[in-house]
Amino acid sequence: MVRIQVRLTLLFVVIVTLVLAISGSYTQYNLGKDLEAGSQRLREGVLTRLQTSLPSALWDLDKSKVDSIVAAEMLPPELVGIRVYDSSVGLFSGKMRDAAGHIVALVSEVPVEGAAVEASLVFRDSVAVSATSKPVTVGKVVVNFSRAQIDASLAAEIRRKLIEVLLLDSILVAALALSLRIIFDPLKQLRDGLVDLATRGSDEVEELPDNRRDELGDVIRGFNAVQRKLKSIIERIRDAEDAARRSEQQTARAMDDLRLAQESLLQSERLASLGSLVAGVAHEINTPVGIALTSASVLKEATDAVFIAVSEGNVKKSDILRYLETAGESARLIMNNAYRAAHLIHSFKQIAVDQVSEARRHFELRDYIGEVVSSLQPTLKKTRIAIDIVCPEDIMLDSYPGALAQVLTNLTLNCVEHAFDADTEGKIEIGVCADGAWIEMRVSDNGKGIRADMLDKVFDPFVTTRRGQGGTGLGLNIVFNLIVKQFGGTISVSSVLGRGASFIVRIPRETPLAAGEPEALAVAPGAGEGA
Repeated sequence: MVRIQVRLTLLFVVIVTLVLAISGSYTQYNLGKDLEAGSQRLREGVLTRLQTSLPSALWDLDKSKVDSIVAAEMLPPELVGIRVYDSSVGLFSGKMRDAAGHIVALVSEVPVEGAAVEASLVFRDSVAVSATSKPVTVGKVVVNFSRAQIDASLAAEIRRKLIEVLLLDSILVAALALSLRIIFDPLKQLRDGLVDLATRGSDEVEELPDNRRDELGDVIRGFNAVQRKLKSIIERIRDAEDAARRSEQQTARAMDDLRLAQESLLQSERLASLGSLVAGVAHEINTPVGIALTSASVLKEATDAVFIAVSEGNVKKSDILRYLETAGESARLIMNNAYRAAHLIHSFKQIAVDQVSEARRHFELRDYIGEVVSSLQPTLKKTRIAIDIVCPEDIMLDSYPGALAQVLTNLTLNCVEHAFDADTEGKIEIGVCADGAWIEMRVSDNGKGIRADMLDKVFDPFVTTRRGQGGTGLGLNIVFNLIVKQFGGTISVSSVLGRGASFIVRIPRETPLAAGEPEALAVAPGAGEGA
């Protein structure tokens, strides 16, 4: 408020000063013109009188008369010197004004201050009647004029104007200081009230006195009304904040419960995947083991029969040949099915270990994808879906094979369950290409595709098109979390309805260490291969 008051005062002072300065300059200009015109008239009058009165006195060489004429003309203070020269004698008479302002006679040629004006003195004989008589130049007169009076008058006018400006400015400042207090004192009260309202509790701020009956009183009463309204709003805001705080706490607890439930569901999903793998392995191994057991039983029966015949001593060559044939066939079946069971166990063993553990190790990608696909054969052989693997050799990863197996399993089974109808032929392609320190893996199918309104939601939890038919909606959410959080990569999906879908996964060849994970957790190459 004080700064506004000072600015207003300075503004009015500057305006008044400018107006007075312009007016004074105009007055000064006119005064200068008038003084210059008066000085010019004085010069002309002095010269005219001297040219009229001096020639006859100078013609008669009447020095006393010349001195009296010159002395009479020296009375105006603007004249500082008059010198009369005779055309034959030289300096005839003269007067000058000394430093004290006294008029003294000139006895010799001395310099005289002021602007000099020179005029010729011409004598005309009024008595002569001859037509041949002519005017005679009898001498000259030099008059020195001073501008001191003009300058003094102009300076006095300037001083008068300055005093007038200062006096008016002082009166204006005093008047503004008194008049603006009428406005700014109530405004100061309003300012203090607003500061108190902003810095102190609304309950601690008192209303301003509203006993004025003018426009500022209306403003104060309006401020008090706003203050009362603001107190009411603040009270409601506090209640709302308390309610929001309670709701936030409830939401946080609900989020914790939901997170725990989600983690439980994720764990259940992983365990269910592992259980499905174990069931598939058991089913696949059951056939070769059963055949081997049957062959061993047949071989034992044949061996027991030959042993009895040898013990009784009635063994025949045909019995030995029949036994050898049975033993050979049984040994062949036992060897083939034992090898088949060993191959299945080798394929499934590392996948099962990786899914249970979170160990990190080096592994070759192409072979590992093949092992994962082999672990899915118990499920895939019930369908008419073929899986092609297009992956260059010797792509080594330093990563988490168990998590990668989970990603491949969920993406493949997602295609099997959602892309194709039952008994429908289909094709799933797992393509891999190297991109510097990264790999790009594309899992695509030629199935039904994904609706456009579902593309942005496929990675959200609990989003499924088979709800009520065994779908949980967590498979792709698990994939997303593993790719982004554990591998530090990205996953995207593209699809055209009726023309299949494609999931593009980008992960680094060497998975970054998690925060707080020591270097020792990274298993050396080959570690665990034979576990």
